[in-house]
Amino acid sequence: MPDHAQPPRVSRGADDAVRPSPSRRPVEAVLFDFHGTLAQVEEPREWVLAAAAACGVELDRVRATALADRLLTAGRAGGPLPARVPPRLAELWSDRDLYPHAHRGAYTGLAETVDAGIDGFADALYERVLVPEGWVPYPDTEPVLGALREAGVKVAVVSNIGFDLRPLFAAWKLDELIDAWALSYEVGRCKPDPGIFLRACGMLGVDPERTLMVGDTRADAGAVAAGCAVLVLPCADPGRPNGLGAVLDLALRN
Repeated sequence: MPDHAQPPRVSRGADDAVRPSPSRRPVEAVLFDFHGTLAQVEEPREWVLAAAAACGVELDRVRATALADRLLTAGRAGGPLPARVPPRLAELWSDRDLYPHAHRGAYTGLAETVDAGIDGFADALYERVLVPEGWVPYPDTEPVLGALREAGVKVAVVSNIGFDLRPLFAAWKLDELIDAWALSYEVGRCKPDPGIFLRACGMLGVDPERTLMVGDTRADAGAVAAGCAVLVLPCADPGRPNGLGAVLDLALRN
């Protein structure tokens, strides 16, 4: 999900990782961002085609592609950020990761700035973000989470988001690999606020200095201020590995 305020400055190497120092060993827990780290939203044209179909409209792929381009510029839940937020949506946009109504209102409002000529289209577009079919877990997500569980390393999902992720993970049969959920709309804090990372560590019962935060944005790197080590990975396209295997190199090495 789109990030909020700017995090503290951190020094990162060429591989964009803030690597844990030897004094932080062993890693007892890993915190994962959701969007761009464990899963990616569906391809934009498929998103538009599915939403239109839910409204009883069959679009040709050329029109769907053109609509997708316009909607991405307007701003999509799951990214990218809008080119411009209309003043009437400014308050909802500011609160989008703190309240479910604000999240829905902000993104349906942005979608409504694009005239698609389809009744109920903005709501149908938003509904895609709430269902497992609207997301694509990265191919390395399940094996990495499974390896951490087998090794006895605790796992939490830490996400700036305005809706419940648990049903998605249950549908993907990954929910049993997650020990805790620190979701901004439930915690009342958004990354990079150290409070959300500290809350996740508290849920897991682990010391931040024995915890690794894994994400894909500068907001995720805000975990440094909470005392965690941080690994920042590239945000890959749906279906492509995004380097999560590096987590095992850091968390499971002796």
